[in-house]
Amino acid sequence: MLYNTYSKKEEEFTPLKPGIVTMYTCGPTVYGRPHIGNYSSFLMADLLRRWLEVGHGYTVTHVKNITDVGHLVHDADAGDDKVQKQAEKERVHPLAIARRYEGEFLEDEQALRIQEPAHRPRASEYIKEQLAMVKILLQKNHAYETEDGVYFSVSTFPRYGALSGNTLENLSAGARIEVDEKKKHPADFALWKKCVGENGMHVLRWSFASGDVSTSEGEDPSSGFPGWHIECSAMSRALLGEQLDIHTGGEDNIFPHHECEIAQSECSGKSPFVRYWLHKRRIDLGDQKMSKSLGNVLSISDITAKGFSPLDLRYSFLSVHYRTNLKFSWKGLENARTARRSIVEWMNTPLTPDAKGRDSTDDVSAFSARFADAMDDDLNTSAALAAVFDCMHWSRSVNHSSATLDALQAFTAVVRDTFGCFEAEEETVPANVLALAKEREDARARKDFSASDRLREEIRAFGFEVRDGGGEQTLRKL
Repeated sequence: MLYNTYSKKEEEFTPLKPGIVTMYTCGPTVYGRPHIGNYSSFLMADLLRRWLEVGHGYTVTHVKNITDVGHLVHDADAGDDKVQKQAEKERVHPLAIARRYEGEFLEDEQALRIQEPAHRPRASEYIKEQLAMVKILLQKNHAYETEDGVYFSVSTFPRYGALSGNTLENLSAGARIEVDEKKKHPADFALWKKCVGENGMHVLRWSFASGDVSTSEGEDPSSGFPGWHIECSAMSRALLGEQLDIHTGGEDNIFPHHECEIAQSECSGKSPFVRYWLHKRRIDLGDQKMSKSLGNVLSISDITAKGFSPLDLRYSFLSVHYRTNLKFSWKGLENARTARRSIVEWMNTPLTPDAKGRDSTDDVSAFSARFADAMDDDLNTSAALAAVFDCMHWSRSVNHSSATLDALQAFTAVVRDTFGCFEAEEETVPANVLALAKEREDARARKDFSASDRLREEIRAFGFEVRDGGGEQTLRKL
């Protein structure tokens, strides 16, 4: 069962083609390093894909785009292009900015062990496909041209607003839309922006007629760049077809982005465009939404600087249901680290079979069934992890036969592959931590236990735990 944002209810998932799932995820706009709140939606999509593959054996074709042009500030139809604005600030070409931050994004995804999608299309490389869709919409009278671009006419699509609830009757100027006298309706949105007026200096531009790169200002009066919404519709169609099984994103994408995707896709192709819409609730920092515009964001490097692993963050985000509004805190992350480490230790501590041990494969099957039922219940990760912890405690309380241990190994393999954060990490101890450990060792030798305790806490602040035993101290990453 998956909660479909479009129908507003949980539905049994069945793909269009037996055994095959097509899935599209709205990727980042690469004008800066994404913050951890952005990654929460990518982690949700990764979890869903993993469970479809691990839990049900589906072959998932996953597409996640890179937006490197056309995403204007405030998700609007006027104003600065986010990538170009950053490029002007740093005095480099927009694509240089895009490629740099795309690289940083990919580094972060690898650190979070987010699986590589089948395709990562860049918006700037699918211009002809976007223009082909725009021209179909013009031919079918779902779009119209103005002096500054081509706009979709929302009044030609009666189902506009079905995803978000922002129907034309409910919309008013100012609800994430602005009054523009050139538009027929305030909610009409840009499919193509001409390089005229405030966009006259836009560096990335293409010929409307051919889709080829346009380099000369004034040479082609219709040259311009695509609107943000048309990009995802065109890229998903080119790589997955006119109908998708699943489309994911953050809840902030619901309106206007995904609402507009539905309108332009269904007016130029098959309906429904997407059969299941899944959206991740936002991450808050304290009482505020985590947002670049508010300046209250944290990056993966901020997490690691505090001594945490990116996998601690992965566990923290995935341990809470994706439709829950999570409030991030360092204490919460510390609790997540402790919980994750306990599972990793359990999975990596060998159990010895007992020839007299009871065959408890039925017990393991019961834990496995609980885990699967929870994941099938709209990715109920908290209940799934409860089954894991119960199994962990149970497994330590009795002796097991070889058959039981084989069943346990199979179950933990499913859990590992589903959550993607329970592999043992190589623990490289930084030089400063080693120096503190040596200083503590010396303090203990001279029986200065006050200094020893203080140094233990200093080491802990860097993400390592000191364990004493057998006359020696060992370091373990928290």
